[in-house]
Amino acid sequence: MRGLDFSSWQGLLTTLAGLALITVIGVGIRLLVMQTVQERRARENRQINERLRTLIAAYKVLGGSFTGDLDVDPTHLRELRQRAREEGLDSADDGNDRARRIRDAVEAALSDVILLGTDEQVRLAAQAATDLAAGRPIHTAALVVSLRDFIRSVLDLGPVPSSLAIPRQGPARPSASKGRSDGAKGEGRQGSGGAGMGEAGMGMGIAVDADRDPSR
Repeated sequence: MRGLDFSSWQGLLTTLAGLALITVIGVGIRLLVMQTVQERRARENRQINERLRTLIAAYKVLGGSFTGDLDVDPTHLRELRQRAREEGLDSADDGNDRARRIRDAVEAALSDVILLGTDEQVRLAAQAATDLAAGRPIHTAALVVSLRDFIRSVLDLGPVPSSLAIPRQGPARPSASKGRSDGAKGEGRQGSGGAGMGEAGMGMGIAVDADRDPSR
């Protein structure tokens, strides 16, 4: 307050202008800092949401089944084709193709977990990927439990009660409804085409008969 001059109007105006300038500078710095902090927090929230969304998708793939065969068959497509050629088949059957699609989905989910998972999840996913590369069937139950506990903690949900018995979880089985619908559409197209060809043949037969019989 020693530098303030209130002895004259000019001194008063100069003092007020200086105080206003200092206030504006202070408010501007504060707004800049707040904006920077908000942008950083929004970026962190987006990263957390993207990470959580990816891990939830991996959880659904790795633990979407409670029944049936919960093993992941490590057989690759080239091995299935080679096996089919050795057995004299034109292609692999639907069961082998289904196992291959499960393995492909599990590989993609393991890759996402290795990228965005916790230390425990990365270790479990890396071990499963190593077993798949070595041609050994794997189970995903332990990794699914770790993902489930982590996702619930991030969402501020309580842990699953220890007294609750949850069956072992395995990879989700792909739906075959799309293939059946595509096959039905193909059969429908073939049927309609056959009907059209039959009608055309009947028309041609009538025309030939008319040429043979002048009375028509």
